[in-house]
Amino acid sequence: MINYTDRLTLLVHDIVRRVQTLSFIDVADVLVFARFGRSNAEGAFATCHCLTLPPSDPGYYFWRDRVSGRITRRSEWFVTKSPVVTIGPRRIKYLISFTLPRFCDQSLLHSRKERFYRRASDAWIAKLDTVIHELYHIDPEQTGIRRLETSDGKYSAQCHTPQFFAQVADMVSEYLDSRPEPQAYDFLKHDFDALSAKHGGIVATSFRTFPSYPQRFVERLAIQPPCEADAEGVEVEPWRPSAHRPLYTADDLHVRQFTRAASRRKVREGQFRAA
Repeated sequence: MINYTDRLTLLVHDIVRRVQTLSFIDVADVLVFARFGRSNAEGAFATCHCLTLPPSDPGYYFWRDRVSGRITRRSEWFVTKSPVVTIGPRRIKYLISFTLPRFCDQSLLHSRKERFYRRASDAWIAKLDTVIHELYHIDPEQTGIRRLETSDGKYSAQCHTPQFFAQVADMVSEYLDSRPEPQAYDFLKHDFDALSAKHGGIVATSFRTFPSYPQRFVERLAIQPPCEADAEGVEVEPWRPSAHRPLYTADDLHVRQFTRAASRRKVREGQFRAA
Protein backbone atom coordinates (compact mmCIF):
# COMPACT_ATOMS: atom_id res chain seq x y z
CA MET A 1 0.00 0.00 0.00
CA ILE A 2 1.08 3.59 -0.53
CA ASN A 3 1.62 5.66 2.60
CA TYR A 4 0.13 8.99 1.54
CA THR A 5 1.52 11.08 4.37
CA ASP A 6 5.01 9.69 3.79
CA ARG A 7 4.79 10.78 0.15
CA LEU A 8 3.46 14.19 1.16
CA THR A 9 6.29 14.56 3.66
CA LEU A 10 8.89 13.88 0.96
CA LEU A 11 7.12 16.38 -1.31
CA VAL A 12 7.25 19.02 1.44
CA HIS A 13 11.00 18.49 1.73
CA ASP A 14 11.39 19.00 -2.01
CA ILE A 15 9.17 22.10 -2.15
CA VAL A 16 10.95 23.84 0.73
CA ARG A 17 14.29 23.13 -0.93
CA ARG A 18 13.22 24.62 -4.27
CA VAL A 19 10.87 27.52 -3.41
CA GLN A 20 12.70 30.56 -2.05
CA THR A 21 9.73 32.04 -0.18
CA LEU A 22 9.38 28.84 1.86
CA SER A 23 13.09 28.18 2.38
CA PHE A 24 12.97 29.49 5.97
CA ILE A 25 10.91 26.46 7.03
CA ASP A 26 12.77 23.86 9.05
CA VAL A 27 10.95 20.75 7.93
CA ALA A 28 11.72 19.00 11.23
CA ASP A 29 9.31 21.49 12.86
CA VAL A 30 6.37 20.24 10.77
CA LEU A 31 4.35 17.03 11.11
CA VAL A 32 2.05 15.82 8.34
CA PHE A 33 -0.95 13.67 9.28
CA ALA A 34 -4.26 12.56 7.78
CA ARG A 35 -7.89 13.03 8.72
CA PHE A 36 -10.98 11.49 7.14
CA GLY A 37 -13.05 13.63 4.77
CA ARG A 38 -15.52 12.45 2.14
CA SER A 39 -15.11 13.80 -1.38
CA ASN A 40 -18.83 14.51 -1.73
CA ALA A 41 -18.98 16.60 1.45
CA GLU A 42 -18.06 20.22 2.07
CA GLY A 43 -14.87 20.90 3.97
CA ALA A 44 -11.20 21.78 3.75
CA PHE A 45 -8.78 19.72 1.68
CA ALA A 46 -5.97 20.44 4.16
CA THR A 47 -5.33 22.62 7.21
CA CYS A 48 -2.26 24.19 8.83
CA HIS A 49 -2.40 23.95 12.63
CA CYS A 50 -0.11 26.19 14.67
CA LEU A 51 1.31 24.89 17.97
CA THR A 52 3.37 27.98 18.85
CA LEU A 53 0.56 30.28 20.00
CA PRO A 54 1.13 31.45 23.61
CA PRO A 55 -1.46 30.91 26.36
CA SER A 56 -4.41 33.28 26.24
CA ASP A 57 -5.21 35.87 28.88
CA PRO A 58 -7.31 34.46 31.74
CA GLY A 59 -11.04 34.47 31.10
CA TYR A 60 -14.33 32.88 32.07
CA TYR A 61 -17.68 32.01 30.53
CA PHE A 62 -20.82 33.67 31.82
CA TRP A 63 -24.59 33.52 31.31
CA ARG A 64 -27.08 36.41 31.55
CA ASP A 65 -30.75 36.49 32.39
CA ARG A 66 -32.63 37.20 29.14
CA VAL A 67 -34.99 39.68 30.75
CA SER A 68 -32.83 41.61 33.22
CA GLY A 69 -29.46 41.14 31.49
CA ARG A 70 -27.95 40.34 34.89
CA ILE A 71 -25.18 37.71 35.07
CA THR A 72 -26.62 34.70 36.86
CA ARG A 73 -23.77 32.21 36.63
CA ARG A 74 -20.22 31.91 35.37
CA SER A 75 -17.46 29.37 34.96
CA GLU A 76 -14.23 29.32 36.90
CA TRP A 77 -11.28 31.26 35.44
CA PHE A 78 -9.28 29.49 32.74
CA VAL A 79 -6.62 30.01 30.05
CA THR A 80 -6.43 28.53 26.55
CA LYS A 81 -3.18 26.75 25.67
CA SER A 82 -1.53 25.04 22.72
CA PRO A 83 -0.72 21.33 23.17
CA VAL A 84 2.88 20.13 23.11
CA VAL A 85 3.69 17.63 20.35
CA THR A 86 7.15 16.04 20.34
CA ILE A 87 8.88 13.59 18.02
CA GLY A 88 11.84 12.30 19.99
CA PRO A 89 13.59 15.33 21.54
CA ARG A 90 12.13 17.69 18.91
CA ARG A 91 9.09 19.85 19.65
CA ILE A 92 6.79 20.19 16.64
CA LYS A 93 5.70 23.74 15.80
CA TYR A 94 3.17 23.13 13.03
CA LEU A 95 0.87 20.31 12.00
CA ILE A 96 -0.52 20.02 8.48
CA SER A 97 -3.52 17.73 8.12
CA PHE A 98 -4.80 16.35 4.81
CA THR A 99 -8.33 15.01 4.50
CA LEU A 100 -8.60 11.68 2.69
CA PRO A 101 -10.11 10.89 0.24
CA ARG A 102 -11.23 14.51 -0.33
CA PHE A 103 -7.72 15.88 -0.91
CA CYS A 104 -7.03 13.25 -3.57
CA ASP A 105 -10.15 14.06 -5.57
CA GLN A 106 -9.96 17.85 -5.79
CA SER A 107 -9.67 19.70 -9.09
CA LEU A 108 -9.12 23.22 -10.34
CA LEU A 109 -12.58 23.39 -11.93
CA HIS A 110 -14.78 26.06 -10.30
CA SER A 111 -12.19 26.68 -7.57
CA ARG A 112 -10.83 30.08 -6.49
CA LYS A 113 -7.43 29.13 -7.87
CA GLU A 114 -8.60 27.99 -11.32
CA ARG A 115 -7.99 31.37 -12.95
CA PHE A 116 -4.27 31.28 -12.08
CA TYR A 117 -3.55 28.18 -14.17
CA ARG A 118 -3.76 27.77 -17.93
CA ARG A 119 -4.69 24.10 -17.96
CA ALA A 120 -7.58 23.62 -15.57
CA SER A 121 -7.84 20.04 -16.81
CA ASP A 122 -4.65 19.19 -14.93
CA ALA A 123 -6.49 18.32 -11.72
CA TRP A 124 -3.31 17.28 -9.93
CA ILE A 125 -2.04 20.90 -10.00
CA ALA A 126 -4.84 21.72 -7.57
CA LYS A 127 -3.27 19.29 -5.08
CA LEU A 128 0.21 20.75 -5.48
CA ASP A 129 -1.33 24.20 -5.00
CA THR A 130 -2.98 23.03 -1.77
CA VAL A 131 0.30 21.67 -0.35
CA ILE A 132 2.11 24.95 -1.04
CA HIS A 133 -0.93 26.88 0.20
CA GLU A 134 -0.67 25.24 3.64
CA LEU A 135 3.11 25.69 3.81
CA TYR A 136 2.65 29.38 3.02
CA HIS A 137 0.51 29.72 6.16
CA ILE A 138 3.59 29.04 8.31
CA ASP A 139 4.75 32.33 9.76
CA PRO A 140 8.43 33.23 9.21
CA GLU A 141 8.58 34.32 12.87
CA GLN A 142 6.87 31.06 13.88
CA THR A 143 4.54 32.92 16.24
CA GLY A 144 1.32 31.76 14.61
CA ILE A 145 -0.32 31.70 11.20
CA ARG A 146 1.25 34.05 8.65
CA ARG A 147 -0.28 37.53 8.68
CA LEU A 148 -1.14 38.79 5.22
CA GLU A 149 -1.09 42.33 3.88
CA THR A 150 -3.85 43.90 1.81
CA SER A 151 -3.26 46.01 -1.30
CA ASP A 152 -2.88 49.14 0.87
CA GLY A 153 -0.08 47.58 2.94
CA LYS A 154 -2.16 46.95 6.06
CA TYR A 155 -2.48 43.58 7.75
CA SER A 156 -5.62 41.69 6.83
CA ALA A 157 -7.90 40.13 9.42
CA GLN A 158 -8.32 37.17 7.06
CA CYS A 159 -5.97 34.26 6.36
CA HIS A 160 -6.71 34.43 2.63
CA THR A 161 -6.48 37.64 0.64
CA PRO A 162 -6.87 37.95 -3.15
CA GLN A 163 -3.08 38.30 -3.35
CA PHE A 164 -2.60 35.09 -1.35
CA PHE A 165 -3.91 32.81 -4.10
CA ALA A 166 -1.81 34.58 -6.74
CA GLN A 167 1.32 34.25 -4.59
CA VAL A 168 0.70 30.54 -4.06
CA ALA A 169 0.27 30.07 -7.83
CA ASP A 170 3.58 31.85 -8.39
CA MET A 171 5.26 29.42 -5.99
CA VAL A 172 3.69 26.47 -7.79
CA SER A 173 5.23 27.76 -11.02
CA GLU A 174 8.57 28.33 -9.32
CA TYR A 175 8.59 24.77 -8.04
CA LEU A 176 7.70 23.23 -11.41
CA ASP A 177 10.14 25.50 -13.26
CA SER A 178 12.92 24.11 -11.05
CA ARG A 179 12.34 20.76 -12.77
CA PRO A 180 11.86 18.50 -9.75
CA GLU A 181 12.11 14.76 -10.20
CA PRO A 182 8.67 13.41 -11.26
CA GLN A 183 8.70 10.80 -8.50
CA ALA A 184 8.46 13.64 -5.97
CA TYR A 185 4.95 14.57 -7.08
CA ASP A 186 3.67 11.90 -9.50
CA PHE A 187 1.37 10.39 -6.84
CA LEU A 188 -0.66 13.62 -7.01
CA LYS A 189 -1.66 12.81 -10.59
CA HIS A 190 -4.03 10.05 -9.49
CA ASP A 191 -7.39 10.42 -7.75
CA PHE A 192 -8.20 8.31 -4.71
CA ASP A 193 -9.68 5.34 -6.56
CA ALA A 194 -6.91 5.15 -9.16
CA LEU A 195 -4.16 5.42 -6.55
CA SER A 196 -5.83 2.82 -4.33
CA ALA A 197 -6.16 0.41 -7.26
CA LYS A 198 -2.57 0.96 -8.33
CA HIS A 199 -1.08 0.28 -4.88
CA GLY A 200 -3.66 -2.04 -3.35
CA GLY A 201 -4.80 0.55 -0.84
CA ILE A 202 -3.91 3.86 0.83
CA VAL A 203 -2.59 4.27 4.36
CA ALA A 204 -1.52 7.37 6.26
CA THR A 205 -0.22 8.52 9.62
CA SER A 206 -2.88 9.71 12.08
CA PHE A 207 -3.17 10.23 15.82
CA ARG A 208 -4.31 7.36 18.03
CA THR A 209 -7.07 9.65 19.32
CA PHE A 210 -8.58 9.60 15.78
CA PRO A 211 -10.73 11.39 14.73
CA SER A 212 -9.42 13.82 17.34
CA TYR A 213 -5.96 15.39 17.06
CA PRO A 214 -3.88 17.96 19.01
CA GLN A 215 -5.85 21.20 19.38
CA ARG A 216 -5.94 24.26 21.62
CA PHE A 217 -7.45 23.36 24.99
CA VAL A 218 -8.69 25.19 28.07
CA GLU A 219 -7.15 24.76 31.51
CA ARG A 220 -8.48 25.90 34.88
CA LEU A 221 -6.36 28.46 36.73
CA ALA A 222 -4.89 26.95 39.86
CA ILE A 223 -5.47 30.22 41.74
CA GLN A 224 -8.90 31.70 41.10
CA PRO A 225 -8.79 35.52 41.24
CA PRO A 226 -11.71 37.74 42.31
CA CYS A 227 -14.27 38.33 39.57
CA GLU A 228 -16.05 41.59 38.76
CA ALA A 229 -19.09 39.59 37.69
CA ASP A 230 -19.62 38.14 41.14
CA ALA A 231 -22.64 39.46 42.98
CA GLU A 232 -25.36 38.05 45.17
CA GLY A 233 -26.97 35.08 43.47
CA VAL A 234 -24.24 34.49 40.87
CA GLU A 235 -23.48 30.78 40.70
CA VAL A 236 -19.91 29.62 39.96
CA GLU A 237 -19.95 26.34 38.07
CA PRO A 238 -17.27 23.75 38.93
CA TRP A 239 -14.68 23.26 36.19
CA ARG A 240 -15.04 20.32 33.82
CA PRO A 241 -11.69 18.98 32.58
CA SER A 242 -10.98 19.42 28.87
CA ALA A 243 -11.30 16.39 26.62
CA HIS A 244 -8.18 17.48 24.71
CA ARG A 245 -4.78 16.38 25.92
CA PRO A 246 -1.86 18.75 26.65
CA LEU A 247 0.95 16.43 25.46
CA TYR A 248 1.48 14.12 22.47
CA THR A 249 4.54 12.09 21.44
CA ALA A 250 5.48 9.72 18.62
CA ASP A 251 3.77 6.97 20.62
CA ASP A 252 0.47 8.75 19.95
CA LEU A 253 0.83 8.22 16.20
CA HIS A 254 -0.33 5.21 14.23
CA VAL A 255 -1.09 4.15 10.66
CA ARG A 256 -4.63 3.93 9.31
CA GLN A 257 -5.97 2.57 6.05
CA PHE A 258 -8.34 4.98 4.33
CA THR A 259 -11.23 4.00 2.06
CA ARG A 260 -14.01 6.05 0.53
CA ALA A 261 -16.38 5.21 3.37
CA ALA A 262 -14.16 5.11 6.45
CA SER A 263 -10.74 4.37 7.90
CA ARG A 264 -9.36 1.67 10.16
CA ARG A 265 -6.22 1.24 12.17
CA LYS A 266 -3.32 -0.71 10.69
CA VAL A 267 -0.39 -2.36 12.47
CA ARG A 268 2.29 0.24 13.16
CA GLU A 269 5.24 -0.04 10.79
CA GLY A 270 8.54 1.83 10.92
CA GLN A 271 9.24 5.15 12.56
CA PHE A 272 7.25 8.33 12.32
CA ARG A 273 8.99 11.49 11.38
CA ALA A 274 8.22 15.17 11.01
CA ALA A 275 7.96 16.70 7.56
